[in-house]
Amino acid sequence: MSPHPSRAVLSTLATLSALALLAGCSSGGGSADESGEPAASGGGGGGDIVIGTTDKVTSLDPAGSYDNGSFAVQVNVFPFLLDAPEGSSDVEPDIAESAEFTSDTDYTVTLKPDLTWANGHALTSSDVKFTFDRQLAINDPNGPASLLSNLDSVEAPDDTTVVFHLKSANDQTFPQVLSSPAGPIVDEEVFDPDALTPAADIVAGNAFGGQYVISTYQENQTILYEPNPNYGGHRDPAANDSVTVSYFADSSNLKLAVQQGDVDVAYRSLSATDIADLENDDNVTVQTGPGGEIRYIVFNFDTQPYGASAEDADGAKALAVRQAVADLVDRDAIADQVYKGTYTPLYSYVPEGLTGATESLKSLYGDGEGGPDADKAASTLEAAGVETPVALDLQYTPEHYGPSAGDEYALIKQQLEDSGLFTVNLKSTEWVQYSKDRTADVYPAYQLGWFPDYSDADNYLTPFFLEGGFLANHYDNPDVDELIRQQQVEGDADKRAELIGEIQDKVAADLSTVPLLQGAQVAVTGTDVQGVNLDASFKFFYAPITK
Repeated sequence: MSPHPSRAVLSTLATLSALALLAGCSSGGGSADESGEPAASGGGGGGDIVIGTTDKVTSLDPAGSYDNGSFAVQVNVFPFLLDAPEGSSDVEPDIAESAEFTSDTDYTVTLKPDLTWANGHALTSSDVKFTFDRQLAINDPNGPASLLSNLDSVEAPDDTTVVFHLKSANDQTFPQVLSSPAGPIVDEEVFDPDALTPAADIVAGNAFGGQYVISTYQENQTILYEPNPNYGGHRDPAANDSVTVSYFADSSNLKLAVQQGDVDVAYRSLSATDIADLENDDNVTVQTGPGGEIRYIVFNFDTQPYGASAEDADGAKALAVRQAVADLVDRDAIADQVYKGTYTPLYSYVPEGLTGATESLKSLYGDGEGGPDADKAASTLEAAGVETPVALDLQYTPEHYGPSAGDEYALIKQQLEDSGLFTVNLKSTEWVQYSKDRTADVYPAYQLGWFPDYSDADNYLTPFFLEGGFLANHYDNPDVDELIRQQQVEGDADKRAELIGEIQDKVAADLSTVPLLQGAQVAVTGTDVQGVNLDASFKFFYAPITK
């Protein structure tokens, strides 16, 4: 590797230097209140932190995004009714004072008194009702509205009381949903009730109620955060003076930046090879935490080979194609060759470690023990009358799921084609366009990954499979829908685990998706950096980080 940074790195570092100067100039000023006067920053004296990432932001508006890059911003600048404390996956009140079921179908939240937005607007139950009403009204295809499938209506009888009226009784997951990407509360005086609000309007309106406000926003380039003096949630105030997040197009440049100390924290995503190399670098610290991240292939049931909208549509043949892919994919090879053991094979829809997780695909496909079986795939296709080789268009996005995505999908292509049963047309698209295309029936089969909203098996089932879910891949199984609804309200832990297992078995038979891998959270920091927490909440908070 050349000791000199590339032009891309030099450009990024110049931007970081400028933003660091901006942060230094403004760290005592903070955000402006409603009168236009600057509010105190509330910084904790822990320095100006620089974080690097290759993630991308789809939308600053919570109603228009359902991805890790966007949520990483939102958890730091928007308030939540409930949130998981550090080190836990169980939620507790955040800007709420209390939250409880007041009947089988009514979940009542009482807000803390005298809450305000960073712009000085009062933060009341009216904002909460507005937030959830607009989520359901907008129902953006790239948004998290599918998480609110059990929400019937929201009532705000007074300024501090919110009553969520639910469709099904005893919803075991609804408190977690309030801490998920569907849960950021927004300012009704700034956000549009019927359409997504542009980031520029959100920033100009200073419509923030989390631990930080955004002072400078250059989408997918740089974001400058400053502590919010009006934050009223349960977390401690920011321990640092400011945070600058820089977005890198290339993980190799991110690696170089953290090695040289130009980035204090590199979080999502470095390649497995880079991580292994950095573990031997005395100038940085590699930190890992529990991970619920999964990677999988999605099939569009309309546009895949023999799909419902194809000229030669045939449900049995379409299923056989999906089954043959499941028979041929070699997860161990992908985990070892591409990810160097930082990911492990995944044989079902709920990852190992969560209550109710099974390995439903392991016995159904391949050699029955987790390995591939080309003969079985050939027999499956022949029995369904499928002519081979099958032409399969397979799409992936090159950076959103880390720098090794290209190697991962090149290996999948090789595995499918080496059998002689498939010819794979492998293509890639940048994430911003990819996130639009995948819900518009552009891709017959494509890559997705999932970073959980909360650590419960339901979060790997309801968003994916209930009435089509956010996948929008035209999969529909009423039996699965009914089982998902049953487990949501089952109070007996053992019975709920059985239902979760049954759901996995049924979806494994249908193969809406083919699960591939599950992985851990990884962050690389300078040796002088403290406070990076990678815990079971699966959220990355900037406030504790100092140097």
